Amino acid sequence: MRADAVRTRKALLNAAAEMFAVQGAEVSVAEIAERAGIGKGTVFRHFATKEDLIAAIVGDLLDDLVAAAVARRDAADPTAALREFMTYGADRLAGNQALCDVASGSVRHPDVQTGVAKLTEAAQALVDKARLRPGVTGRDVVLLMTGMHQAAAPLRDTEPEPWRRYLGFLFDGLVDGVRQSPRT
Repeated sequence: MRADAVRTRKALLNAAAEMFAVQGAEVSVAEIAERAGIGKGTVFRHFATKEDLIAAIVGDLLDDLVAAAVARRDAADPTAALREFMTYGADRLAGNQALCDVASGSVRHPDVQTGVAKLTEAAQALVDKARLRPGVTGRDVVLLMTGMHQAAAPLRDTEPEPWRRYLGFLFDGLVDGVRQSPRT
């Protein structure tokens, strides 16, 4: 690839990553092209579809989440390991709307679907070992992580990390034999 084509592709990927993170998968190709300082046709010379561009952006992020789950699979305390994974995952999702869109299944690209399936399997391996309420699945964990981000999104400008509090509420509800504190 020529040097100018490499620079153009890098500018395109950077613009797309920034815009997808903030606006999600719904951002238009025209907006991405404008941010990158290129024409829409140039975007489509590099990526045949917008979904191909999304897959290029979120693939590494999905792989990172899978690796985070796999790294915790053999932890001495599997319930704590699941909580650590959910904290890590929710933190990653909180900064990237497109990753939330992808993890919740709204992008129908084969590479993305494969990545989400791997993430769900890795989360399931943690769920299988953790002491949770019956019926909780790896898919539930992935969707709940995205849900925390969505619930906290309206507060993002005034309260940067309310999802951490929501994770505490949520995890307490997932854990079998939830300890209840007396209400005052």
